[in-house]
Formats: sequence, structure tokens, C-alpha cells
Amino acid sequence: MFDSRHIRTFHEVVRAGSYSAAARALGYTQPAITQQMKALERSVGTPLFVRVGRQMRLTEAGEALERHAGVILDRITAAQQQLSAITGLRAGRVRMCAFPSAGATLVPEALASLGAQHPGIRVELQEAEPPDSMRRVADGECDITLAFTYPGLHEQVPDELVEIPLMEDQLTVLLPTGHPMARRRAVRLAELADERWIAGCLRCRANFLHECAELGFAPDVAFTTDDILVVQSLVAEGLGIAMMPGLVLSFLVHRKVAGRALDPASRRQVSAYVLREHLDIPATALVLDELKAAAANRVGC
Repeated sequence: MFDSRHIRTFHEVVRAGSYSAAARALGYTQPAITQQMKALERSVGTPLFVRVGRQMRLTEAGEALERHAGVILDRITAAQQQLSAITGLRAGRVRMCAFPSAGATLVPEALASLGAQHPGIRVELQEAEPPDSMRRVADGECDITLAFTYPGLHEQVPDELVEIPLMEDQLTVLLPTGHPMARRRAVRLAELADERWIAGCLRCRANFLHECAELGFAPDVAFTTDDILVVQSLVAEGLGIAMMPGLVLSFLVHRKVAGRALDPASRRQVSAYVLREHLDIPATALVLDELKAAAANRVGC
């Protein structure tokens, strides 16, 4: 309904007491002030000023508008300052979803670098596994999601999401250090057909079962957990072995657990996903750059 320039001019006319005084204060000509006030009155639908002798007085509508004009202008100024801070990367908020092994590796490294250079940018982290994490970004619940896909599963990515590949994560097998195959640098999945297994999230479990089926056996899955520490504890006590992502090797906490690569190699693709329009948001683009840099430091990227 209102043009903010007209509100600012109106506020100055009231403060200065006349069109000519407002024109001098704002650097306009008096006819320009007159035209702006006429345009504002047309928007309002009623006069804002009346002349009493040589003085200008506010009408009832003018008095009502003046009571709000200062607040309106303050809010506009605050909005301009906030937007300037966001576009200048002095402020901003990015909501991120990440699966656990990325949340323990890529995310802390990326956010530490980001915080050192742009402390005003706030990143909020949620933990979620795909495909739920992809749904969250598609639904607007987060701005960036870190997710993984397995080539053998032919998984569908929502059409509205843009994929930014980060790295290939080589799968490993976690074994008790006393296991005979722990002495090898790499192990063959088929040689572990008779073992008791620990499975992870639904997507990882699906890939694991798929790879086993390709080799002609159905694994004995005794435990299922998304908690990586639980997996390590079970392996350490000799209760089972597990196929896990290579990212996990950087935070193995049990000295009784050894991670060995698969031969032939098996990998998953780790990527960031965003809505296309979010690529133009400065803070989001910066977080993506930091995630790329963190991924580049990882083996297999």
C-alpha cells in the first residue's frame, strides 16, 4: 500500500514543518516533495495535511500515519542492516542434516574452518540418515543435507534437489583384532560368508545384503544398530563383524577393533544436496565450499 520513500518523506515533512524545509533536509526540490505527498495521499485515499493560514497541520489520518511512520522506518532500517550483514557474510543461518559418520568427520572440520573466517554465520546441525535427510531438505526443514548413495541400489534422488558430489567413501570390514583376517590389508567379502554380522541403517543394510546376494550367500545378521559406538563394542567383544564406511576409521575408539578394506573395493558416494535456489544464498554457498574442502582431505575423494 505504501512506498517506503514516501513514508520517509512524510516523516520529514512532519518533523520539519513544511514542504520546503523537508526538501532542504532531504536534498529534493519542493515540487518533488509535493508530488510524493500527493502520491502518498492517493495511496491512503484521504488527505494527510490541511493548511491553516500559512501553517500545515495533520489531518486525523495524518496523525494516525505519523504514529506508525517512525516504527515503519526503524523496521525498514533494521531489515536493511540485517540483509546487508547476511549478504556480506557477517551473519546468517544454515540448517544442516548429516548422517552420523559425516557428522563426526566432515562437518566438524568444515564448521571449524567456517567459524574461524566467518564467526557470525550460525550453522545448526540435525542428525538424519537418507532417504529421510533428503526429504527434509526437499520439504524445507533444512538447507543442506549430507547423504550417501550406493551404486548398486539405483536409488532415486528427489528431482528438486541439486547434488554436489563430495567424495567416494570406501567400505571396510570391522574385525576383532584377534580375527585371523585382521592380519591382512584387505579382505574378500565372500570369505566372511559364515561370520555373524552387525548391520547398520536401512540403506547400508540394503546395500550389504545386495552385495552378499551378488556373491551367492545370505549373511547371518544377529544385530542391527545405527550407533557406531555400539557396533565397535560388539565387534571388540567378538560378537560379530560389520561392514562400515571408511569414514568410521578416523574415529575408531576400541583398540580391539581393526578396519580392513574390501577386495575388490566397494564404495559409496557421499554428496551434499540442496534446493537449486539455495545455491545463490551466500552463507549456504560458503558452507558447501567448506564441506568440499573437508572432503578433499579424506582418502578416496
